[in-house]
Amino acid sequence: MPQSAGTGRLYGVGLGPGDPELMTVRAVRAIAEADVVAYHSARHGRSIARAIAAGHLRADHIEEPLVYPVTTGTTDHPGGYQGAIDAFYEEAAARLAAHLDAGRTVAVISEGDPLFYGSYMHMHKRLAHRYPTEVIPGVTSVSAAAARLGAPLVEGEEVLTVLPGTLPEEELAARLASSDSAVVMKLGRTFPAVRRAVERAGRLDDARYVERATMDGERTGPLAETDPESVPYFAVTVLPSRADARPRRSAEARPSAPARGEVVVVGTGPAGPLWLTPEARGELAAAEHLVGYTTYLDRVPVRPGQRRHPSDNKVESERAEFALDLARRGHRVAVVSSGDPGVFAMATAVLEVASSDPYRDVPVRIVPGVTAANAAASRAGAPLGHDYAVISLSDRLKPWEVVAARLHAAASADLAMALYNPGSKSRTWQVGKARELLLEHRTPDTPVVLARDVGGPQESVRIVRLGDLDPAQVDMRTILLVGSSQTVATRRAGGEIAFTPRRYPEA
Repeated sequence: MPQSAGTGRLYGVGLGPGDPELMTVRAVRAIAEADVVAYHSARHGRSIARAIAAGHLRADHIEEPLVYPVTTGTTDHPGGYQGAIDAFYEEAAARLAAHLDAGRTVAVISEGDPLFYGSYMHMHKRLAHRYPTEVIPGVTSVSAAAARLGAPLVEGEEVLTVLPGTLPEEELAARLASSDSAVVMKLGRTFPAVRRAVERAGRLDDARYVERATMDGERTGPLAETDPESVPYFAVTVLPSRADARPRRSAEARPSAPARGEVVVVGTGPAGPLWLTPEARGELAAAEHLVGYTTYLDRVPVRPGQRRHPSDNKVESERAEFALDLARRGHRVAVVSSGDPGVFAMATAVLEVASSDPYRDVPVRIVPGVTAANAAASRAGAPLGHDYAVISLSDRLKPWEVVAARLHAAASADLAMALYNPGSKSRTWQVGKARELLLEHRTPDTPVVLARDVGGPQESVRIVRLGDLDPAQVDMRTILLVGSSQTVATRRAGGEIAFTPRRYPEA
C-alpha cells in the first residue's frame, strides 16, 4: 500500500463482548504500543469500548474520543441523518490521519470485532489504503451470547444467519424461517418487530434473549417472556442449533401425547435449492418427519434428528395416510412435493385423505412452490404472459376423451397452454394426438416450448413450431408450453425467446 516516510501505524483493535478478561493478548499489546487511543462514543461522552480497555490505558496515551453528532435523534444537517454521519466519519478520519502523518501509532478500539457491525470499519475504509494497518479480531457478541446460553449455534452442515433487527419485519420473518440457526442484533427499539418476525417464522418457542453478554447487568431468558420496554440496544435474539433442540421434541411414539402434530405439504419447486422459497425451507427444517417420493425427498438436505420416509411415486394416498397418522401421534410432518403441491401433486392427495375419518381434526397446511410451468416459462421468455390453461396429458387418472375435450376447449378459446405429463415409457402416443388436435385451432408455426429438467443438471429449453413438434423428443421430465394465436417467437441477444402480449387485439 502507498505509504509516506515516517507515517504511523493504524490498529483496529477488537476488545471482545464486554468482559475485559476476554480481550486477546494481541489486543492488549496493540494498546500498549499505541501513542493514540481512539474510541467512539455518544454525545453523553461515555464509551463502552473505553470502559472495556480502561485497565490498559496509560496517563501518557493521547485519547481521541470520536463523539457521534447524532445517534437516534434528529439533526439539522442539510444532508439529514446520513449526511451528518458521513461528515462525522470524514472529520474523525482526518483527525486520526493527522496523528498518523506525525508518525504516531493509533489504536482505534472497538467492542466486539472491529469488522463485525463495528464503528471502526468506517475509519478502516478511509485510512487503511494510506497507512500500514493491522486489524486485531475480537470475540463477537454472537459468540458471547451462545456461550452464556450454553447452547450450540451450529452443528454439522447447519448454516448460521446473522441479521440486524433494523431489517423490515417481513424480511426478517422470511430469513428466519429459512435459517438453521440465527442471531438478530441491534434490538432496543426494534424488539417488538423482531419478536413478531420470530413468531411469524414459527421459531418463538426456540428463541432466546441475551442482554449485555459478559457485561455487568447481563440477562438471559426465553424471548417470548422478555418485556419489550426493558430491551436495550446491546441485546441479541438467538435461535440456536436445530440439531440440539430436535431430539428433545421428537419421540418415536407418543400415544398418550395430545394431538399437537400437523402435516405441512411443502412445494420444493422444479429442481434444487435455488427454487425453494424461504417459507418452504423453514418448514422442511422444522419437521420431525419427512415423507415423500424418493426422488423428491433426495433433494432435501439430511438433518440430524429427522426421520425420512421415502416411497414410490404411485402410492400417493398411502403416503398421505402415513403422514396423517404420524401427525395424529403428535409429530410435525412435512410431505415433500415437487413444483407446487397444488398442481398435479401431493396437496390433493393429502386433503382427500384428511377430509375423511379419522383425520378430520389433523391440521394440514399447504406451502406453495414454483411450478414447472412458471419455471419453464421464465427460461423461454414469457409465453404464459396472458391467459393460459394447465392440462395434464396423462390418461392414467382420467379418460383420454376428457383430455381431448379440454384441449379442444382451451385451443378454441385461444388460450396458451402448459401441458404436464406429456409422455412416458408406457405412454408414447399422447403428444402426437395432442398435436393433431391443436393444429385444428393453431397454425403450424405456433411457438411451442419444450422444457426438460428445468433447474437441473440436464436442463434443456428449446422453442419449436407446432407443426414440427416431434413426440420422440418428449418424455416424462418434459413440459410443453403451447402459444396462443398471439404468441411471438423472436431472436435477440442470447437466443430465441417467446412471449404472449398482455394486450389482446381490439382490446
